[in-house]
Amino acid sequence: MDRIETARRFRKADTRAETILWEMLRGRRLGGFKFRRQVPIDRYFADFVCLECKLIVELDGPSHLESAEQDAVRTRRLEALGYLVIRVRNQHLYETRTGVADTILAALKLARP
Repeated sequence: MDRIETARRFRKADTRAETILWEMLRGRRLGGFKFRRQVPIDRYFADFVCLECKLIVELDGPSHLESAEQDAVRTRRLEALGYLVIRVRNQHLYETRTGVADTILAALKLARP
């Protein structure tokens, strides 16, 4: 399966947290910044990306508790490619959407070219 088809499959199988965050980000709803979801970058698929600012937002569900080292390797590789990567725990998103939105906006302002 090619990378575009894989990205499409991922987008069709959104988790609850991905659906919530996408509703916050889509259509330039957050500060006028354009986001894409499930974007192939290098050998990875980034959950949400603002290409203009080179910002990646990764959602971390329960499975990420067991893959912290893999996540760290992935983050280092994406940062080496010039991206700023922020990780958001699903539970944090469920508890404080406004706080997550504020965190992403602050990162966008830092990463803005």
